[in-house]
Amino acid sequence: MANPLNITRIPASRVEVIDPRTGLMARDWYRFFVNLFTLTGEGGNAVSIDELQLGPPGDSNLSDHQVQQDLQGLAVAPALTPQLIRHRYGSFFDTTTQTAAAINTAYAMTFNSTDLNQGVTLGTPTSRVYVDTINTYNIQFSAQVVNTTGGGAHRIWIWLRKNGADVPNTATVIRIQGNNSEAVAAWNFLLEMNQGDYFELMWAADNTGVQLQTFAASGFYPAIPSVILTVTNNISSDGNY
Repeated sequence: MANPLNITRIPASRVEVIDPRTGLMARDWYRFFVNLFTLTGEGGNAVSIDELQLGPPGDSNLSDHQVQQDLQGLAVAPALTPQLIRHRYGSFFDTTTQTAAAINTAYAMTFNSTDLNQGVTLGTPTSRVYVDTINTYNIQFSAQVVNTTGGGAHRIWIWLRKNGADVPNTATVIRIQGNNSEAVAAWNFLLEMNQGDYFELMWAADNTGVQLQTFAASGFYPAIPSVILTVTNNISSDGNY
């Protein structure tokens, strides 16, 4: 019988638990946990080291797809089994001016550019932001709001919609005074989401002169998108929920 101390040897400190290239657990750590579960008798739903056919550290015929399938198996392990944390994020923006065709009518903010993302993606239409992992997500945005007409103060409402339904108590109103006045709407939401759920940022105005406007870059500042959105799952810096 193999020496348990050798089988469950903790990987070197330089080996990250999560492989930054794939967002999945590194193979060395995966090997360690699978064998630890097996040796302690708590890994009944995990494959054995022989079934995985793992070679020396960093050399394995186990595909990323197979690792993903096996990790999903760990998600239904006994209650005390350590669970894997999947870092999920997305950064999106829009380079077009968004207008309202009618007053007091709901419109969804759209995005035409993805800066970076992992597991958080734009759908169709591009106002829909999908997640591939159950978690609590931090949704932060900023919208460049401009009143292009006079006639006193005008209002814009912004709120959150999940899977096609308005989320209660998420709306905020901003009043913009004067022609060519600008304001930035920027705040965040915490939203519990399941795999395959999507959300949208909604807006409405009481005057069609209120727009989400974009501006070209100038000599001393970069371009201003009409909307900027960032989404992260709720994980602290030490890897805990």
